[in-house]
Amino acid sequence: MNTQEFAAAQWTRATGVGVDPHEYRRVTDGLASVADWGQSFLRTGHEYVQRAEDAASPLSAGEYLLTAARWFHVATLTPYADASRGAAEADQALSRALTVLEPGARRLSGEGFTGWLRGPADPPGTVVVVPGLDSAKEEFLDLVDALLARGLAVFAMDGPGQGVLAATTTFVPDYERVVGRVIDALGVARIGLVGLSLGGYFAARAAALEPRVAAVATVSGPFRLDWDELPTLLQEIMARRAGGTDAAHAFARQVDLAALAPRIPAPLLVVDGEQDVIPGVTNGEALARLAPRGSYLSVPHGDHLLGNARPDWLPHLSDHFTHTLTGAPA
Repeated sequence: MNTQEFAAAQWTRATGVGVDPHEYRRVTDGLASVADWGQSFLRTGHEYVQRAEDAASPLSAGEYLLTAARWFHVATLTPYADASRGAAEADQALSRALTVLEPGARRLSGEGFTGWLRGPADPPGTVVVVPGLDSAKEEFLDLVDALLARGLAVFAMDGPGQGVLAATTTFVPDYERVVGRVIDALGVARIGLVGLSLGGYFAARAAALEPRVAAVATVSGPFRLDWDELPTLLQEIMARRAGGTDAAHAFARQVDLAALAPRIPAPLLVVDGEQDVIPGVTNGEALARLAPRGSYLSVPHGDHLLGNARPDWLPHLSDHFTHTLTGAPA
């Protein structure tokens, strides 16, 4: 895949993260090869960190740091990137940004997780955001903002093998235990749980096995994976995140929600884009159909993670949690 093709393939994901589309084009148009991707995006992120250092107000500094976090994260979205470096830089920039912009935000970490709890001190509900194969807590800031705007508290996390923890941990088969430890750390009786991409599998699995999950949603989550049909790039990423090819193969075999879906008692919203047709990945219609309280939203023009269709699903998903966790009208 040449540079232009790769940049086009990442277009809606990068702009969905919140990267300015015009600057994205300027940066990617200047790439000589895909191998230059990581360094170019890291360099752009560092330019925003410098802008934060030079800013005339704390508000501007915090906004520049949030932008830097986005660029650092997108720097990791290529097999040629130093993902651990980009993830560490994104984590640091987000931490600095929230320290400035939201003094009440709290960093929570425990066995197999780390992240930021944002929102009111006494919220009507709390939602945990779970990333996927190569995403991280820095990727879904617009989702977090939509939930915060509805008065909910939000914990955006990295789990084992994800985000800043990918350098020191690998995927675990029992993600529901991680979610359980998160709930313990939050000190709440019940949570909403939203998982994106592979995080959709983690969220659905946790909702089936952790009784304190009171509402759940998945976005572009797999119902089933077939290792042999997965594109080579996805196999390589999964091998890195799972701790080797054999571990990745075993993990992929486990991703099958047929038996777990009927055991999800909470209201479940499954969101798919009909243009999301990754070989070896079965979309979520079957999950919604098999879950006792499942509903399905399929966006005809939506791609993977539906970065090209935010208005078609993000408000609906946010209202799903407001209604199920607080009883407020959807």
